[in-house]
Amino acid sequence: MNTDKPITLSVVMPAYNEGQHIMDNLLTTSRILGSFLHRYEIIAVNDGSSDNTGQLIAEASQVDRHIIPISYADNHGKGYAITTGIKSSHGIYIAFLDSDLELDPHLLKSFIRQMKETDSDIVIGSKLHPESQLNYPLSRKIMSFGYYIILKLLFHLNVHDTQTGIKLFKSEIIKPIACELTVSGYAFDIEILAAAGKQGYSISEAPITLNYSRDDSHNNRRIKLHDIWKVFTDTIFIWKKYR
Repeated sequence: MNTDKPITLSVVMPAYNEGQHIMDNLLTTSRILGSFLHRYEIIAVNDGSSDNTGQLIAEASQVDRHIIPISYADNHGKGYAITTGIKSSHGIYIAFLDSDLELDPHLLKSFIRQMKETDSDIVIGSKLHPESQLNYPLSRKIMSFGYYIILKLLFHLNVHDTQTGIKLFKSEIIKPIACELTVSGYAFDIEILAAAGKQGYSISEAPITLNYSRDDSHNNRRIKLHDIWKVFTDTIFIWKKYR
């Protein structure tokens, strides 16, 4: 989106095999952002999908000029997709948002307000915030809390949840960090926050409303055992890098 005026918010939305919903979700996100912002862009990144995700992102960009499509052939992981989107972003603030819209884009309005009121460099959504409203399986709640304990012991970060798929950053904070990231999978969130904490940036947590819609059946769940193992090994790698 070419303009002489600064863009207030860039929202990076990574997508992998989201063809069933991606076009509607991008247009919905743009409509919601447009209800409280005039200057925004949505960087939609097709992370080497094997379905028609890339085509539908391109079609959505033709319908709505706020949607900026990025696509590449090979799947590299969520962290790589988000880093790619950051490098193409122009906003004063940069956010990450999962493209399945289990988290309402309207949350970003309160995130921006909280960032200004608390003078935080980073605002992250937290499933463990006392005001969060969750429609979320018990197994996932237990997994989130257990992971919080591990991260607390390893990184001493003063946050309760690193993995919720909505985060807001000041552009001047996240762009240099993104250039130094080495993890491309699900654990990239941890590396970002570990790097930010080591550099002394302030991080505040915000409540979320989450409507869990993923199919957790054995064959269809999105996060598989090898993904969990990869998060674990990446977490240890990050700990060694930033300790």
